[in-house]
Amino acid sequence: MDFLYIKALHIIFVVCWFAGLFYIVRLFIYQTEANQKTDAEKNVLVPQFQMMQKRLWYGITWPAAILTMVFGFWMYFLNFDYYLHQPWMMLKLFFVGVLFIYQLRCQVIFNKMKINSYTGKSFGLRLFNEVATILLFAIVFLVTVKSTGSLVWGGLGLVILTAIIMTAAFIYKKKREKNKEENPQ
Repeated sequence: MDFLYIKALHIIFVVCWFAGLFYIVRLFIYQTEANQKTDAEKNVLVPQFQMMQKRLWYGITWPAAILTMVFGFWMYFLNFDYYLHQPWMMLKLFFVGVLFIYQLRCQVIFNKMKINSYTGKSFGLRLFNEVATILLFAIVFLVTVKSTGSLVWGGLGLVILTAIIMTAAFIYKKKREKNKEENPQ
């Protein structure tokens, strides 16, 4: 198979993998918040969110992660001599490893959500959801720029991005709390 077809398939499955990771944590948030509702609402919402999580996780996210790895390593081995000596590739693989650890952590949360034993808060999940965003930025910039020469600037950019995301999350939390105070249900 031609290298560009393998690369295209790799990119397609990367997009699907990230879409699954972004959405699964949103579903975790929704289920966590549904557990705070009345019993009637909870009895409808929680099973629905659990079904959606299962379909997303096993039907899209895990298959996309595996196929991303298959096509990624296929590309790596087709150009082994080139990639082996590219510092940006080693750093990219490090970030992909962190992303895979993130997925495994999502699996732990998923398993707890299945039996309704997750005790975390929705705000913590909102912050956790942004880890994938930060990893996406790091990986895409490394692959596009193909340089570790400006690691200081890239690292600084990631720190600034993280600070912006976390600040936005805290502002959003305050706004939600204010709205709850003004409009109690």
